[in-house]
Amino acid sequence: MQKKYEILIVDDVSENIKIAINILKNERYNFSYALSGKQAIEVLKTKRFDLILLDIMMPGIDGFTLCKMIKNTPAIEDTPVIFVTAKIDVESIEQGFKLGAVDYVTKPFHPAELRVRVKNHLELYRYQRDLKSSNSKLTHEIKEVKTQYFSDLEEAQKELIYILSSILESDSGETACHVKRVANIARQLAILEGNLSKEDIDTIFLAAPMHDIGKIFIDNSILHKPTKLEPQEFEIIKEHPMHAVNLLRHSKHNLIKAAKIIAYQHHENYDGSGYPQGLKGDNIHIYGRIVAIADVLDALTHKRSYKEEWSFERAAQFIIEKSGSKFDPRLVALFRDNLESFKEIVEVEECQ
Repeated sequence: MQKKYEILIVDDVSENIKIAINILKNERYNFSYALSGKQAIEVLKTKRFDLILLDIMMPGIDGFTLCKMIKNTPAIEDTPVIFVTAKIDVESIEQGFKLGAVDYVTKPFHPAELRVRVKNHLELYRYQRDLKSSNSKLTHEIKEVKTQYFSDLEEAQKELIYILSSILESDSGETACHVKRVANIARQLAILEGNLSKEDIDTIFLAAPMHDIGKIFIDNSILHKPTKLEPQEFEIIKEHPMHAVNLLRHSKHNLIKAAKIIAYQHHENYDGSGYPQGLKGDNIHIYGRIVAIADVLDALTHKRSYKEEWSFERAAQFIIEKSGSKFDPRLVALFRDNLESFKEIVEVEECQ
């Protein structure tokens, strides 16, 4: 069953209210009334209406003042107001519409006119509310779809990063799990760092797998070489951070920008002896300093084509000894104080 329309009639003459109700009496309407502007304000505090019939000439708070108050109250500002008054001068009519009234009916009432105007504005108001509700619902649905779309897109982007990084690692003769372990080590160290936001921590975790993406431009005969590299071959290897920059530099996405920073700076040393830029100390981005430790730890503790695996204890001691020279001393201290949590990560046998 259709909900009844709620109508408020405000007039300081009770007889006028009775006449309006008798004219409009309808099984679809419920009526409330107020004999003054002040009384109307109290009624409006406790109930919402589909239409207000408002007299202008009332003692105390007149109709114009009350209309202005209604239109300045967000909860009821959309409620349609029809002025019903004996004032028929052009200035009054113009002022009524300027204040936000939707119509202007003069007294004495013409029954047919009042019924039609009230009916039309009630239906228009309901259509507007239904449209607003539909738009709100549609906007919410679109937002949900967009959120799901971008969530799916982000998940696809993450998966692609892992796929590309894993292909690279596999192609270079290293375990495909390396990139995931580096990501987990980097995340753990980022959490311990203490000054990074959740967004930074998540970014490091997602971007770290691309730290060696530039190696796709290095010849496999060098990447797969089972013996120590010649000086000129090592110089070629050292070009992979720059290859990564060239590959990723055009992206405007924060995740790819972070991957570019990591790929470019994770071979920089804290004392300035690293490559490719010879950056020193805090001039190396925190992302690069974190992934530098994560990459070395996992590389040392797992077998490569050119080396046997080290024990976690031996690898940890190497990192601790390189504090202040190769690695950020504050990050090394955090690593040293939480060795067990890192050991659990590097000893995972299968990719999760």
